[in-house]
Amino acid sequence: MKTLTAPWWTRWIESSSLLRFLDENLRGVGQVMFQDNPLSGALFLVGIAWASYAAGAPEIVLGGILAVLVATLTAYWLHVDDASRSAGLYGYNAVLTGLALLTFLAPGPLRWAYVVIGAVVSVVAMLGTAHALKAWGVSALTWPFVITTWVLLLAAHAFSGVTSVLQPREITTLAPAFANPLAPGDFLQGVLQSISQVFLKANGVAALFLLAGLAVSSIPAAAFALGGAILAVVTAHLFGAESDLITGGLLGFSPVLTAIALGTVFAQPSVRVALYAALGVVFTVFTQAAMDVGLTPLALPALTAPFVLVSWMFALPRDAWSRAATPRHFADG
Repeated sequence: MKTLTAPWWTRWIESSSLLRFLDENLRGVGQVMFQDNPLSGALFLVGIAWASYAAGAPEIVLGGILAVLVATLTAYWLHVDDASRSAGLYGYNAVLTGLALLTFLAPGPLRWAYVVIGAVVSVVAMLGTAHALKAWGVSALTWPFVITTWVLLLAAHAFSGVTSVLQPREITTLAPAFANPLAPGDFLQGVLQSISQVFLKANGVAALFLLAGLAVSSIPAAAFALGGAILAVVTAHLFGAESDLITGGLLGFSPVLTAIALGTVFAQPSVRVALYAALGVVFTVFTQAAMDVGLTPLALPALTAPFVLVSWMFALPRDAWSRAATPRHFADG
């Protein structure tokens, strides 16, 4: 993605190790939506903070900030390559891990220890995943976040010091409500919250900050994010998904990431690429629904696993559908 290379900014970060550290962390936040841009990261953080305070849980944004700081320090400790670290590629999985753990764990001091552990391990998982996938020509995406968070949330059921707010349910107890017709306001809410749920937030204002963060770095990325959200809402409603899941953005956040990845990261935007990305978005909705059901007995959220699996599936044969493939989310292993 587009990087912020203004001469004054370059001089700033080169003049101070503290500013350079800040730049790396902001880029880490921006990389959640594939933006190697500190301004994008700052706008994303504003959106997360707004949604956290609006929900009465300001500690959640602090968990995300703590996680990305710890991850960047861990990257220094492990002597990862400078280019990947400076681009924020070791921070984006951590910020999601921090947000998720504070969202799905009950209040308590040890959940902060969980955040630190999760942030450190996400860097190790990033290194391992990137190394394993290098030969395949696809990037780790948010798999390190998914696997790290899944392990920690499952482990919480074995401990008394941390408690998951999620409880196992039998699949047979699931009875999706009929999809009620979506009024214009509900449709808009579903689209916006599909975008904000990328950062585990259900807040329309936060979504606007996220779209702004995308737009300052890449207009195509913002367009694909919005288009992916719209298509996800339409698809989920067409197939009769529960209306509350649609308006809450819970079937749309992974499709949003799939749209950005397939439409702007793994290939140059074009009509052909847009149609391919649209197919990926639709299949991500199905994958999201399937994993939500399948993981119910384990009391695990699907997180961004549907996005990861579908993006890998659709990116692997990219030479067959686009000769302009330009993957930009790699870290050297």
